[in-house]
Amino acid sequence: MMLTRLGVGGVTAIALATAAPLRAADLPPGPGQDIVNRACTGCHDSSMFTSQRKDAAGWTDTVNAMIANGAPVPPASVPTVVAYLVQNFGAPAAAAGAAPPRSKNLPPVYVPIPWQRTPGKPIDQRTPERQDNAADFPGQYRAPYMTANVQYKTEVITNKLVRPWALQFLPSGKFLITQRMGQMVIVDNQGKITELKGIPEVAWEGGQGGLLDVALDPDFRTNHRIYFAFNEPTGPKEGVGRDGAQSRIAVGRAVLDEAGAALNDLKIIFRSKPTVSITLYPTKQGSRIVFDKAGLMYVSIGNRDSTRLQPPPWNVAQDMQTHLGKIIRITTDGQAAPGNPFIGVPDALPEIWALGTRSQEGLAFDSSGRLWETEHGPRGGDELNIISKGKNYGWPLVTHGIDYPGWMVTTATHKTGLEDPRYFWDPNIAPSGLTFYYADLFPAWKGSLFVGGLHGGLLDRLTIAGDKVVGEEPLLTELNSRIRDVRVGPEGGLYVLTDDTNMLVKVTPK
Repeated sequence: MMLTRLGVGGVTAIALATAAPLRAADLPPGPGQDIVNRACTGCHDSSMFTSQRKDAAGWTDTVNAMIANGAPVPPASVPTVVAYLVQNFGAPAAAAGAAPPRSKNLPPVYVPIPWQRTPGKPIDQRTPERQDNAADFPGQYRAPYMTANVQYKTEVITNKLVRPWALQFLPSGKFLITQRMGQMVIVDNQGKITELKGIPEVAWEGGQGGLLDVALDPDFRTNHRIYFAFNEPTGPKEGVGRDGAQSRIAVGRAVLDEAGAALNDLKIIFRSKPTVSITLYPTKQGSRIVFDKAGLMYVSIGNRDSTRLQPPPWNVAQDMQTHLGKIIRITTDGQAAPGNPFIGVPDALPEIWALGTRSQEGLAFDSSGRLWETEHGPRGGDELNIISKGKNYGWPLVTHGIDYPGWMVTTATHKTGLEDPRYFWDPNIAPSGLTFYYADLFPAWKGSLFVGGLHGGLLDRLTIAGDKVVGEEPLLTELNSRIRDVRVGPEGGLYVLTDDTNMLVKVTPK
């Protein structure tokens, strides 16, 4: 047996291979072999697909995803290619009583990462995805391990959530939590879960979309308003995707009736443009929400891009006529905020605040009012940015990552006129959730920036000096969980959500 790392359709997983990898010339003969040779082994080592064991439905999804990413498979030849793959690399017959195949809606499974804790050395000793990766300025990559020597304890408030995504603290002392598959719940300090009524229909199946971030209105104590981002189904529309179903990122506003466990006065205040196929592009959603001191709302809209053939195009984050791959700035009514940089600019959407971003699952203001953002790169190239008015963050014109099939997106990591990331990770940590710590409960952590890590099961504590990362410390690795969100509680504790072990965890001094 051997473990093989896969990256089909933008999701890294682990597959179990039962034989040595085949070379292209060694592929079994038969109808479809020539197309598989041409379409697959031109970009992948053949072990990437020969190690996968799928049924017809699974191979059909994979082939369609490859076509969307530029594989030269004529549509009329898809049945032949699928039949060839099933015949030679099909799922083995299930033994009596065997567990059903793993659903694509479940979180990915990763090999544990042995984070290093040697003073002065980087915590990540893995081989970079991009072999020539190097910092464009000191401190941009692989900061040294720097511990604050903090002793902490963890308390699992509940492990009965279902794919939780975002967390907010209610004045009552309870927790408001979104779950990706369309539920919003209130959790009390004893772990009791109450599901809210009045949630709109959510598109979630098969990717990274669903019910995502939630934020409280700055005047929540008086108006009880909340805002939340979600994938809104908008189809069907013929000719796009396997079933034509479409979705877009929308922002909803509602009044929370905590006692009645319901959302009232629901209004969709913002809808991103354009709608996109759910089947072909279910990933890279973005959808974090933060408010500035003036009460204006910043929302990250993921790029949901493709490398070839199907819309949206590879460079959609650079297209000013779409919200995809942008940070937008809007009022609480969903209108373009006054002072936005592209108001009145021809062929530019007025809500855009910044562009050239990819899959942004972390937004947080620091104490001086700077907006920081984390985003997923492709293979390698996860980024930490400071988001400024009207700036272009470069995707896909510059990147420290490579595309999933292994080809280069671009050789450039820096270009004049484009903003450099303040920090990047290669290989990925899959950053999700972002918060600065300014509370008093952990004095040694004051000023630290905390980043949730989906890949590697860590809460990454970054020591910041000015606008640079000068130290990195892996925390909460003992949870062995994908950390989806991290927030600072009213009393100064840290709280994290894990989307594979379905936990809400409280972190306090030991």
